[in-house]
Amino acid sequence: MIPYISFNDGDALCDWIDHCDAIYAGHRFPHGDIGDTFLYRGNDTLLSRAAYIDGMGVLVKAATINPGNPAKGKPMIHGAVTLFSDDTGEPEVMIDFHLVTKWKTAGDSLAAARILARSDSRKILIVGAGTVGRNLRVAYAQAFPDAKFMVWNRSPESAVKFAADFDKTEAVTDLQSAVEQADIVTSATMSTDPFIKGEWFRPGQHIDIIGAYRPDMREVDDEALKRASIFVDSRDTTLDHIGELKIPLAAGVITREDILGDYYDLQSGVFKRSSNDEITLFKNGGGAHLDLMTSRYILNAWQAKQ
Repeated sequence: MIPYISFNDGDALCDWIDHCDAIYAGHRFPHGDIGDTFLYRGNDTLLSRAAYIDGMGVLVKAATINPGNPAKGKPMIHGAVTLFSDDTGEPEVMIDFHLVTKWKTAGDSLAAARILARSDSRKILIVGAGTVGRNLRVAYAQAFPDAKFMVWNRSPESAVKFAADFDKTEAVTDLQSAVEQADIVTSATMSTDPFIKGEWFRPGQHIDIIGAYRPDMREVDDEALKRASIFVDSRDTTLDHIGELKIPLAAGVITREDILGDYYDLQSGVFKRSSNDEITLFKNGGGAHLDLMTSRYILNAWQAKQ
């Protein structure tokens, strides 16, 4: 029987900075071969992601996303992750889906912010008070320990509850004012219509966009993309799949050349902030290659503990 790493067992072994370093190291391996399949039934989504990285192994991750589940008292997302041996293709480990997703999603954004955001960032706005927002709060605090946080949510009461659970965190109701104040804006919502306006941005900010994962979803408007230097975690999983960039690319608002770099450009030095006044925008697409890197990181930490 292959081992299974539960959420609690794996979560206790992980560290946000170490995980960021594992993401950087993972992109020194050959370019991952990625295959994503999206199946839709109304508002429900079946997302299957697979990745093969020579030297790191093979991963298959399947998720069902049912936005109506919370009304039924059930989690919105369910899924499973299997990691296979690079040498033989045998199943090596099964890992709790939510564990991999937590560390992959927030770690993906944090890894970018450590490079693209100004190191003197002291005010961070979290847009969205859900589970991902909470993970972002913990992750960003480790890399930016002197920062104070704001949280905005469409339902203000959720933002108030979020803020009560963390120190140095305040709930805000004026999104425009909060964006204008923030050094870093990190957004994780289920929005299909862009609601973060580029006209609110100021020089030197870093904008981290996570929520959109379907072709019809966006969080930032066209002006945001035109004002910012755009980076992604992977061109392969963002440009033609996610509405955040797919829609403005199709409309001619931006071109593929406007995407300045992804994590595979780390070694060439292209993936970086060029000046203190530059507005950087990072689209977290969360491809399966990042699930693979994250799962390998979790397995290595678990084996070291054994």
